[in-house]
Amino acid sequence: MENIHWKVEGMDCTNCALTVRRYLEKEGATAIKVNFVDGDVAFQINGKSTPAQIQKGVEGLGYKVAGNITDNGSVPAKPAINIHLRYTLMCLPFTIVLLLHMFHGVLGWHWLMNPWVQLALCAPVYIIGMGYFGKSAIKSLRNGMPNMNVLIAVGATAAFAYSLIGTLQNLGEDYLFYETAATIITLVFFGNYLESASIQSTQKALNKLAKSQKVVANMIAFDENHQEVIMPVDNADLRSGDLILIKSGEQVPADCKILWGDASINEAIITGESLPVDKHAKDLLIGGSLVVNGTVKAQVTAAASDSALANIVNLVKQAQGEKPPVQQMADKVSAIFVPAVIAIAVLTFIINYWVLHDFTASLMRSIAVLVIACPCALGLATPAAVAVGLGRAARSGVLFRNATSLELFKDISQVVFDKTGTLTTGALTVAAFKIADSNLTEEEFKRIVFSLEKYSNHPIAKSITAAWKMKGDIRWDKIEEVKGLGMKATSKEGDEYIAGSFKVTEGISDDKSHNVYVLKNKSLVGWVDVKDDIRPEAKTVVQYLKAKGIKTYLLSGDSEAKSKAIAGEVGIDEVIAEQTPEQKLAHIERLTKQAPTAMIGDGINDAPALAKATIGISLSDASHIAVQTADVVLMNHGLKNLPLSLGLGKHTFLTIKQNLFWAFCYNIVAIPLAAFGFLSPMFGALVMGLSDVVLAINSGRLFVKKVV
Repeated sequence: MENIHWKVEGMDCTNCALTVRRYLEKEGATAIKVNFVDGDVAFQINGKSTPAQIQKGVEGLGYKVAGNITDNGSVPAKPAINIHLRYTLMCLPFTIVLLLHMFHGVLGWHWLMNPWVQLALCAPVYIIGMGYFGKSAIKSLRNGMPNMNVLIAVGATAAFAYSLIGTLQNLGEDYLFYETAATIITLVFFGNYLESASIQSTQKALNKLAKSQKVVANMIAFDENHQEVIMPVDNADLRSGDLILIKSGEQVPADCKILWGDASINEAIITGESLPVDKHAKDLLIGGSLVVNGTVKAQVTAAASDSALANIVNLVKQAQGEKPPVQQMADKVSAIFVPAVIAIAVLTFIINYWVLHDFTASLMRSIAVLVIACPCALGLATPAAVAVGLGRAARSGVLFRNATSLELFKDISQVVFDKTGTLTTGALTVAAFKIADSNLTEEEFKRIVFSLEKYSNHPIAKSITAAWKMKGDIRWDKIEEVKGLGMKATSKEGDEYIAGSFKVTEGISDDKSHNVYVLKNKSLVGWVDVKDDIRPEAKTVVQYLKAKGIKTYLLSGDSEAKSKAIAGEVGIDEVIAEQTPEQKLAHIERLTKQAPTAMIGDGINDAPALAKATIGISLSDASHIAVQTADVVLMNHGLKNLPLSLGLGKHTFLTIKQNLFWAFCYNIVAIPLAAFGFLSPMFGALVMGLSDVVLAINSGRLFVKKVV
């Protein structure tokens, strides 16, 4: 399978995206994502059609493939001036002069009343307009997916053709509506420019992240005398293993690991947290973060295309291209909108002519219906709000994996927390230990525990191995991690060792108060206790949820006593302790059936439950599988942004509803007004363009709106 990622120009609405999607499906493409908001089109092909053939087909639909979005994330250069603005400026002088004929008496420019002069002024505008709207309209009709350009082309052509007949037959000035045709085309071009500019403003948070991907790096190389040489290179050319020098005030060019030096790092671009974080040798740096103070030498751990920042940008773009359920109704309406408006326009002409017996007035009213109708508003209502919501979330350190999660947040009435690493910091330290086997020395006991726990990703295991790190660990004949229990190993001598939770001591001990129990051949040889600090924001977050009427649960594999102590300290409503991954999954399934439920976890044992919850939420420093399973990732290494993610979800859905209400009401009110002659075609063209701007502005409020 070949992955294709294009930037496609000319997609103005949902119908455009749907047309491209249907064509790609017909060509056998899979994994199709079409986002008309920013022009991104991604899909996979299996060799039946070449990229060149598909590109030719897409351009045959009336769109332009501007270029490939390359592996390093760079996009084709934008033209110096927006195409809609360029056409507006080309048409505007002719249109202004045409409109001056209405003041010919005041200005004394009677020559403007000459029909042949008006034809000469209107013709360039009409040709430019038909080269854009007409060509697009014909191609959309040919493919059975009429777009809004059909309405513009038909309306402008009707006014131009009517005027041309009046000119050729010398029927007088009552038959001259060249200024109507020219004004429609010019104002729609201008409206499209305002719309595209407004849509781009909804992308500003994501564009800021994308821009942060591109930076010049100081690459360390060595000459023939093995002396260091600093070479400036584009960070897109860095590969895993390269050595780089990063100085105070510079941006980290790629994900890397510090080999030498100390620095204070501002990771706000990723985590939303502006306070600098101290980093030392062996610590990881995230590409896109900023060195506030200090100088380090580091080794690149991921190429630009695989960096954390690149993955965030790509995930947000994919999410923006998806449609939440609320958009489905609008899409159905948009699909039949253009044919319905054409039918209304024809009906408007027939009824008005039957009542008024005035061909000119009837024609102008039907043209006004065509021009004022706006299917784009219906198609833009959801994507504009989703783009802003996801963009603000990414800027604030919240990563939504799909757009549906934004909508689902509005219904969440239960939140389930894991304990270790979620409500607590996960920065555990060994508090106490005891050796129950008199034949074991302290050194031997620590070696057994270290040799077992070094293979586990559990936070408790990591804290023990960090505290008791040693050389000469035991080489096991076989070792495995049993989810929900712990580590199990067999030595080369055939002895079985286990380090795990209280469940491994079943029938051996009744003392549930310890964290890790160590067994040799099913006999208890000792235990280890660790202590963990509660996250400073945990209590505030739980209180916020309770204030919103959301019930909270603590679901943990730890002992009931420890779980209840943590729950009591932060104010959680209900505790479900000593649970295996299978039991966690069953509880989440039960709770989700009762009411929409969000689950927050960070470990391997949480992954099944995260996947089963209405919304799975993971922390960025969680295990890889937990992050991959979750719908939402909190990038600030803590719970601080959980209220923000809930608030953004609810307010994004509220904005979508407001946008759809406006889009439906606008068309329901504007079309009848035009049909009854209360709105002229020229005024209709202006209002049509501004209707989309209203949606973009309303969506843009999400950038600054208080959501928590």
